Amino acid sequence: IHPQFRSKVVCEIHCQHCSMTLCHRGMKAILLGDRKVELYSTDIPPLQVQLIGDDYLTRACHCRIRDVACLGCGNVIGYHVTQPCSRCLTACNNGHFWMFLSDGVTSSE
Repeated sequence: IHPQFRSKVVCEIHCQHCSMTLCHRGMKAILLGDRKVELYSTDIPPLQVQLIGDDYLTRACHCRIRDVACLGCGNVIGYHVTQPCSRCLTACNNGHFWMFLSDGVTSSE
């Protein structure tokens, strides 16, 4: 893991729609493919979410992703990178492949 990630604040992530706790090991993140997009991420598969639908390609790179829904309420709250592309794997990243959209979740330290 890159040294710059060791000092990042770890937070709890909750579904914005039903307040279910989704993970205890989240971090604020910026999308590698579009640095204007802020979101949250974790490296451990969250137990309170379900992969839904089929994989699809991102617009900014060649990663394959699949949407993730909260098991408490069914709302789509993010996505999982099921197959990272070579560009993203070689970029400075924290190894987090479970992503939560800022408008779908809340966080607490």
